[in-house]
Amino acid sequence: MRTFFAIALTFLGLFSLPVSAQTANTPTIVELTAEATLSASNDQGRATLFVEGSDQSLPNLSHKLNQQTASALTLAKAYEKTVKTRTGTSQSWPIYVRNSTRIESWRMRSEIVLESRDTAALSELIGKLQNSGLALANIGFQPAPETRKKVEDAAIVDAIAAFHARAEVAANALGHKYRIRQIAIHTQNQIMPRPLQAPMARTAAASLAESSPAPVEAGESQINVNISGQIELQ
Repeated sequence: MRTFFAIALTFLGLFSLPVSAQTANTPTIVELTAEATLSASNDQGRATLFVEGSDQSLPNLSHKLNQQTASALTLAKAYEKTVKTRTGTSQSWPIYVRNSTRIESWRMRSEIVLESRDTAALSELIGKLQNSGLALANIGFQPAPETRKKVEDAAIVDAIAAFHARAEVAANALGHKYRIRQIAIHTQNQIMPRPLQAPMARTAAASLAESSPAPVEAGESQINVNISGQIELQ
């Protein structure tokens, strides 16, 4: 749905005399703002999955998690035509003996990140990765770059039309024609993804329940374009 909002029609405080008393060499300037908002489909999904574990030996722990990550990346290769896969952050931290500075063990977490415009393929791969031992950290959706640009361009056209409409109202009310003196275009994306959060640790039953394709709902985002500028009455 397209919506237009005209905001803050104000006169610049440049003159101390009424319009009718100003000289011909002193232009009357009016400041205007207008806005257009369009909806864009959240057609690109992004999910983060992870493996996490602990061990007294950091090298052993690192080797184990690296193997799990490598296996997950190998599994994801079957979806390389529809899902982009990359490694995410990898962190390790010591676990200290209570009330001591002595390290008792190590904990480590490694992530992989999935991106796709194919919701079905993304959901299916997430399910398979969970079944292989990974946990889902989060999943969200937003407009793909090309989708966002297309909708943003359309919103710019609508916002400029709204600015002209408000300029006509102001000029006609004062009995003048107008010309645009200056104009600025501001874009803002109000992304409203449908995130699904996953806890850090899972029981075996929870892991099994999530081995099927993850249910997702992409939704839409609002693309806003704000126009601010000045018109000069003639």
